[in-house]
Amino acid sequence: MLNMDQKLLKREEEGKIIRTGIVGAGQMGRGMVTQMAIMKGISPAIVSDIKLENVINAFHYAGITDDQIVVAKTLEEANKYMEMGKYVATENSELISQANLVECAIDVTGVPEVGVKIAIDSMNNGKHVVMMDVETDVVIGPYLKKLGEKNNVIYTGSAGDEPGTVMELYSFAKAMGMQVKVMGKGKNNKLDYACNPDTVLPEATRRKMSPRMLCAFKDGTKTMVEMTAMSNATGLIPDIIGGHGPSASPAERCKELNSIFRLKKDGGILNKHGVVEYVNGIAPGVFVTIATENAEIAYQMQYHSMGPGPLWTLYRPYHLCNLETPLTVAKAVIDREPTIIPIDGPVSECITVAKKDLKAGEYIDGIGGYTTYGSIATAEETRANGYVVYGLINKKSKMKKDVKKGQLLTLSDVELDTSTQLYNVRKEQDDMYRK
Repeated sequence: MLNMDQKLLKREEEGKIIRTGIVGAGQMGRGMVTQMAIMKGISPAIVSDIKLENVINAFHYAGITDDQIVVAKTLEEANKYMEMGKYVATENSELISQANLVECAIDVTGVPEVGVKIAIDSMNNGKHVVMMDVETDVVIGPYLKKLGEKNNVIYTGSAGDEPGTVMELYSFAKAMGMQVKVMGKGKNNKLDYACNPDTVLPEATRRKMSPRMLCAFKDGTKTMVEMTAMSNATGLIPDIIGGHGPSASPAERCKELNSIFRLKKDGGILNKHGVVEYVNGIAPGVFVTIATENAEIAYQMQYHSMGPGPLWTLYRPYHLCNLETPLTVAKAVIDREPTIIPIDGPVSECITVAKKDLKAGEYIDGIGGYTTYGSIATAEETRANGYVVYGLINKKSKMKKDVKKGQLLTLSDVELDTSTQLYNVRKEQDDMYRK
């Protein structure tokens, strides 16, 4: 994001404010609205949520007064109020993709079935799309990337989310000519594969979080989704299904990882290099572990206090989630460059695991729910074994067979809901890459 401050200031001075449309005004959306409101050259011009009061509250947190806020129910109203320079609140998310002055649509819902519609409609209307909904990206990201190219707009994941944040480290290392052996993120919620919205409710209430969101963090699904996005953007793959998940400390810049991520034959934990991984204890940081074959560069790395080698870890100890997202918007609009996108077709998939014993005929649910959680496997393994892509699970999905807790679910085990837009777009994507 080098020099982006100057680029945004120039837009401000020229009166070319980047008007964004934000879908979702919960905790993530609220913070994004507030952040964007204090920046130069960019504006949260129209915000939607199923609860209108969430949008109004988000504007208020940003210091926007009631006389600056208007409620729009129709596209005509939204266009008129935006042209007047008002901040528009709406319950109708379709206005985001249709409003004339919106340059970039941002999905902050975390709901794949919502994300797919927002992204497709927005790009078909000539708007850039920033996808904070990584759960959608890991299901149909390659399709959305190609749709963006077709419409001459940018489709991208977000800076601030771990995949976008670590992509900056990855690109930095690759630009320097280093070999990236491992790429990953920290995890600080202790893994609890059996947790559900009820068991985490007291903690969620205390932390002012959605129980389903907290559950998705604790059962590891969010970590697996994020690792899948990293894999699809770089070609790195999981060493084993689900990853190893070693523990380390952020002290001394995660130098423990230099030893942990050696190959097994060299005393480490890995079967191979070129992998994505997660590490307990170093959240909210992200890292890449790198190497070089050049003896002089190896000497210089040791001289710069990075450790003796042959591996060195670059560690960023924070990611600012929604607060960094406006920078991705600016990069897409001004530089016409994405922060993170899939290379092409899926490299890895987030797959489905039974959270408990499941019975034939039982309806199951998806992210942050009671019956399943996500893991990561290569796309090749997923196709060969018929594993169920996790993002396609919803409350209408039904078990065909009995399965045991911890079992990887296959298409022969589960009857998927084939009526959704997400399912049908995924089917188009699968057909696209079979050719």
